[in-house]
Amino acid sequence: MMISKIFSAHPVLDHALPNLSDYGFFAKPIKNHVPINEVLPYKIASPLFSDYSEKLRFIQVPVNETITHNEENELFFPVGTFLIKTFYYLNDARESKGERRLIETRLLKKTSSEWVAIPYIWKEDQTDAVLALAGGRKNVSWIHSDGKPMNVLYSVPNMNQCKSCHVKDNVQQPIGPKIRNLNIDFVYNQVSENQLQKWVKEGILDSFKDLSSLPRTVNYEDPHDGTLDQRARAWLDINCAHCHQRGGPAETSGLYLNLEEKDPSKLGVFKPPVAAGRGSGNRNYNIVPGRPEDSILEYRIASTDPGVMMPELNRKLVHHEGVKLIQEWIKAMPEGK
Repeated sequence: MMISKIFSAHPVLDHALPNLSDYGFFAKPIKNHVPINEVLPYKIASPLFSDYSEKLRFIQVPVNETITHNEENELFFPVGTFLIKTFYYLNDARESKGERRLIETRLLKKTSSEWVAIPYIWKEDQTDAVLALAGGRKNVSWIHSDGKPMNVLYSVPNMNQCKSCHVKDNVQQPIGPKIRNLNIDFVYNQVSENQLQKWVKEGILDSFKDLSSLPRTVNYEDPHDGTLDQRARAWLDINCAHCHQRGGPAETSGLYLNLEEKDPSKLGVFKPPVAAGRGSGNRNYNIVPGRPEDSILEYRIASTDPGVMMPELNRKLVHHEGVKLIQEWIKAMPEGK
C-alpha cells in the first residue's frame, strides 16, 4: 500500500504505462521492433557513445499533427510526440545480423511544458520491458569488433540522471533529433531515402523551401565523411555539447562544444579550466594545439575515474575510437598561441 502510494504520486506516472508493450509501438513479439501505428524508424548522423551499445530509434507523432521548424533550423514537436530509443548489444559485434540482447528502452514524451523521460528495462527473456523509474544495472558481455571479449556493468539512468543531460535553458528536451543530425539517408523497406524528405512525405514534418540547403552533421565514425575537424567537432557535439553549450548544465564552465560554436577559446584552445583540481590532470589548458598529451580535454575523455571522466554519465568504458579522433584533431592544430 505504501509503495503504491509513493509511485502513484510520481508525476511521470501520469504519462507512463507499466510495460513497453502497453503503448502499441511495435508488432508482437515486440523484441523484433517492427514498428506499427504511425511509428517511424530513424537514425542520427553521429551517435552518442554509450559503452559500445547499439541503438534503435523511432518516432511517433500524433495523428493530424506535424513537427514545425523555423529559420534557425530548430524543430518544434507537437504535444504527444514520442521518441523511442532502445539500447542493445550484439552477442558478436562483428555480426550485424546476429543475435542481440535488448537492455533498455527510453521514451521521451512531449508534454505541454517539456519532455518527460520514461525508462524501461528489458526482461531477461526479452518478451517485454518494464517501467524502471529508479534505473538499474545489467551485466553485459559480448565479442567486440576486434574479436576480443568485453563486458560492462551497464547502467540504466534513473529519472534524475536523465534530466541532468537532457536539459537546456532549464527545460528537458531531446539531444539528437536536430535537422542537421537527421539530414541523412535511411533505408525504408529496402529503399534509401532522405529522412527529412520521408518525414515530410509521411505528413509528420512541415516541408522545407530548399532541402538541399539544410545543414548536415557528418558521421564521425566514417573517415571518408567530412574533414578531420568536422568529424572531431561532430563527436564533441553529440557526446559533450548537451552540457557544454550556452543554456546547458555546464554553461558556467565557459567551454562550449556544440557545432555552432566558432570561437577557438570557447572550444577550449588555450582556455584554462574554471575549476582546476584533480579533473585537470595537472594540465593547464583544455586544449593545447599540437599536444593532446597536455590537453585537459584529452585527459578527461580518456579516463574512467568517476571524479575525472567526461562525460560524467552514461559510460563506464573509454571510447577508444573517439579518443583517438580527438587526439588526431588536436595534433593537427597549429602550435603556438
